[in-house]
Amino acid sequence: MITPARKLNARGWQGAWRLTTACALTTLTLTALAACGSPSAPGAGSRDRTASTTVSAPPRPATLAPGPAGLTPVFKNAPRTPASTTPTVALTFDADMTADQGPRAAAGERFDNPALVRTLRREKVPATFFMTGRWAEEYPAQAKDIGRDPLFEVANHSYSHYAFTDRCYGLPTVPASRMRADMERAFAAFRKAGVEHQVPYFRFPGGCYDKRSLRALAPGGVTAVQWDVVSGDAFATDAGAVARQVLDGVRPGSVVVMHCTRSAAPTTERALRTIIPELRERGFRFVRVSEQIRAAGVRG
Repeated sequence: MITPARKLNARGWQGAWRLTTACALTTLTLTALAACGSPSAPGAGSRDRTASTTVSAPPRPATLAPGPAGLTPVFKNAPRTPASTTPTVALTFDADMTADQGPRAAAGERFDNPALVRTLRREKVPATFFMTGRWAEEYPAQAKDIGRDPLFEVANHSYSHYAFTDRCYGLPTVPASRMRADMERAFAAFRKAGVEHQVPYFRFPGGCYDKRSLRALAPGGVTAVQWDVVSGDAFATDAGAVARQVLDGVRPGSVVVMHCTRSAAPTTERALRTIIPELRERGFRFVRVSEQIRAAGVRG
């Protein structure tokens, strides 16, 4: 959700969830056989970065019930928990790439941020990545790697990163007749890249939406996810200022919007080095958006 200022339809995502579950169950079965003395699979042990993370069949992602008149529901943050309960916070990262930015990528501009992903893994911080389909096409290996990690889940940020309303920070506009197709094209790009942990959530480019766009996406069965904490990392050059803005804004149940694009948010990874330990010191537990929505007591 890069802005100059500060920044599946239902069958499709259900099928992706079933595939993810089947893969996870297969992993568990192979692990059990290995423990009983079965020979190791070829290349076993070549990747150990998730060794400390328990891999289990994921629960079906929670979703909100449709809004008034059947509109796509919108989620902003989880309920504020009482002081006696461990507070949670969801860090979300927009993997932005606009449909017309291919020439810039070909010229060497980087819209990815592998160092940020490594930091999250090193610190064992769950996160939700809102990925555009165009980003997944440009970086399919990274999309697959993120989408296979049990720490993470991948949600939809449109295919094109064009606006779903008029006058949204100067972004080109998707016609209402093409909005659902644009969203479904992104899910298709995820599947083609091999993303496993897809969730039926959608973030509007620029955070801009109206009744028309909510109506257009409703048949897709997604929940629109906004945020209650803006990191201010878009085009920022001061990592300390980004960290302070996040730390000043986080409350129990918060959803923080950040970015994982080096060219447009170059200080985010450095800001995380302050944000993560400070929030842990305050007693916060990091969760994915799916857990925040489930905590709201909605359908799963």
